[in-house]
Amino acid sequence: MAVLDGQAHTARALWNLLHEYCTFRQGRLASVKDCDTAIRQTRREIDWMGRLPAQAAQAVLRTYRQAWANFFNPAHPAGRPGFKSRSRSRMVVDVPQGRDLNIARLNRRWGAVNLPKVGRVRFRWTRDLPGVTRGGPAGRITGARLVKDAHGWQIVFRTERQVPAPDTRPGPVVGIDRGITVALALSDGTTREHGEWLTSREKERLRRLEKKSARQRAARPPGQRASRRLARTYDRIARLRATAKRRAVDWQHQTTTELARTFGVVVVEDLRITNMVRSATGTVERPGRNVRQKAGLNRAITGQAWGRTVILLGYKTRDRGGLVVKVPAPGTSQTCHRCGRRDPAARNGIRYACANAACGWAGHADTNAAINIRNAAGTAVSGRGDLGAARSAKRQPPHAA
Repeated sequence: MAVLDGQAHTARALWNLLHEYCTFRQGRLASVKDCDTAIRQTRREIDWMGRLPAQAAQAVLRTYRQAWANFFNPAHPAGRPGFKSRSRSRMVVDVPQGRDLNIARLNRRWGAVNLPKVGRVRFRWTRDLPGVTRGGPAGRITGARLVKDAHGWQIVFRTERQVPAPDTRPGPVVGIDRGITVALALSDGTTREHGEWLTSREKERLRRLEKKSARQRAARPPGQRASRRLARTYDRIARLRATAKRRAVDWQHQTTTELARTFGVVVVEDLRITNMVRSATGTVERPGRNVRQKAGLNRAITGQAWGRTVILLGYKTRDRGGLVVKVPAPGTSQTCHRCGRRDPAARNGIRYACANAACGWAGHADTNAAINIRNAAGTAVSGRGDLGAARSAKRQPPHAA
């Protein structure tokens, strides 16, 4: 797949050239027409720019312009577009037109597709495609995107099909408390938990590879590029971590699908996760305390991917006529859901015991928090910050485009 690697690097270089061309003039951005003219001239003057198909180059331009539109949109969380580095950016090639893909199914597990300037390529068939699979859903393929991760190149097809508007489903209502010890605690007393994403042998292998990479970095002279051995070690570490992420995303998809099918209204906390995982290092004048403990907590929170859980719940419940609402987070884990008394000392680990002698409720702390979250739904707002009257029809979050 060296050809695809070359196309992805060319697409990244084109993005950087566009960013340089659009931002070197202070005060205004270059127009789409000017950018298109510059791309055509660049493809004529620079030979290696021809490795990228013309349609993929236009897709880079559209993506870049959309990045600026998202940045200027106050309701969008996207930051200012910048340059893409070779080591930190994801390798992506777009195929914006689906008419020449010529998708065919070879057998139960494999299919074939035509890629521009690559040829006929086989891919693993994982689900029915609209307009392609015999007896599958009606619709058509409008394009594709090729994405490279630690396991190799993956292909994602963009489809278009008619989906009837779902009937409004007002209930049942459930509150969900996201945690670390218990991944998801529901207000009905049940939980959704998972095991370790890596087996014991995989974790031991990851530990040895990380120690090996540390030794190889120590032996490298300062300022020298990483050796091929160190690069291979990094690749092996990345594959193990990508395996763990795949398993985590698979569990989240299965769990959120089951919750969206069961409940009509899902209530969650409006957490500021970015603030929660800030470093506690501090400054030279005011050094932080318990830095290592806070770093471990940050890794645990990041590993649970609480934000992705809410994103998946959002579009899955919306597709089924439901709604995800958010409530203020403070006090939900410290307040007794039965009598309403708030006492931080009432919670001890995963157990909550109300300090009110007249109440005396005791039980799982996460279940108590989930009930408080459900009860607070009267003051909730929707997942996009409004009152739920006008929700976005996009299935994926805007910053994932």
